[in-house]
Amino acid sequence: MPLDVLWLSDGQLTRCEPREVPALLARNDGILWVDVPEWSEEAERLLVDTFKFHPFALRDCKERSHIPKLRTYPDYLFVILHAPEPGAAGQIHLLELDYFAGHRYLVTVHGPINPDVSHELALRETRAALRRIQQGRFFPRSPAELSHAIVSAVATRQEALVADLTRKVAALERRVLSGGSAATDHSFEGALEEMFRVRHELLTVRTMAAAGREMFARITGIARFLPPESLPFVEDLVDQFERVRSVCDSEKEFLQGVVDFYQSRTSVKMNVAMERLALLSAVLLPLSLVAGIYGMNIIVERETSVTQLGWVLLSMAGVAGLMLWWARRQGWW
Repeated sequence: MPLDVLWLSDGQLTRCEPREVPALLARNDGILWVDVPEWSEEAERLLVDTFKFHPFALRDCKERSHIPKLRTYPDYLFVILHAPEPGAAGQIHLLELDYFAGHRYLVTVHGPINPDVSHELALRETRAALRRIQQGRFFPRSPAELSHAIVSAVATRQEALVADLTRKVAALERRVLSGGSAATDHSFEGALEEMFRVRHELLTVRTMAAAGREMFARITGIARFLPPESLPFVEDLVDQFERVRSVCDSEKEFLQGVVDFYQSRTSVKMNVAMERLALLSAVLLPLSLVAGIYGMNIIVERETSVTQLGWVLLSMAGVAGLMLWWARRQGWW
């Protein structure tokens, strides 16, 4: 896909060619936004020869990174962010977004594309910001404001995913409290697997939000290198990621309570079943003993004695009744 070179000035958005970037960088009457949909030789030449970005930052753009990063340079910041995308079996895919923020420009680089998701999903946040500009609903006046809009879309995506997981947690709670199984196959293992899968998704989003919050909090710590007008945007991003992290923590704690309730109730059912099995064994044990002795070969009878058999059966019934009475006194049933 070709590079997207955009010039924003006087409330107007103008598409330019990559060869115009040096001239645009020399101007001070607008901001330059270069979006790199995917890494290419053309993009590498532009970032190396024209912008002269640090080799370590360019290496991070070419290679996938599973953790957010922040690198500070004399005249720009380099940031690596991740947007969540739910996958199959509770997996959360990481969609990487790298960007360079200078005083007069913003360069967004979509990191190595995750092979498990479509390319369009990787461009979601930058395309959303571009549509808002084209529709006249938003027009940034600084790279900090533009990056704030893009990163806010990432935080909003995280918040939307947490909202979906919250609905799953509520559904699981209703199933558990109603006495039904939380799994489709009505098995204990399936129920716990579904709960733990949702908890894993919450933990993943929480980790991403916490990393984003810490990274932008660090940017506020180096505020002396930033224009004063950019600080409110950074502080707002810290607040957004903090809110997502807090909601994830609350939902994860609530889901853990549902899991504990379900496990406790299941354990009680199993204990009751084991007690009844133990009672049944205790009742049958003396009966088996009498039957075993009475049927030993050392006792030889030429014919069946109805009286003797009756007394044996009555004694066995009496012993069973006595055992049940004793178990009742003990509170076993």
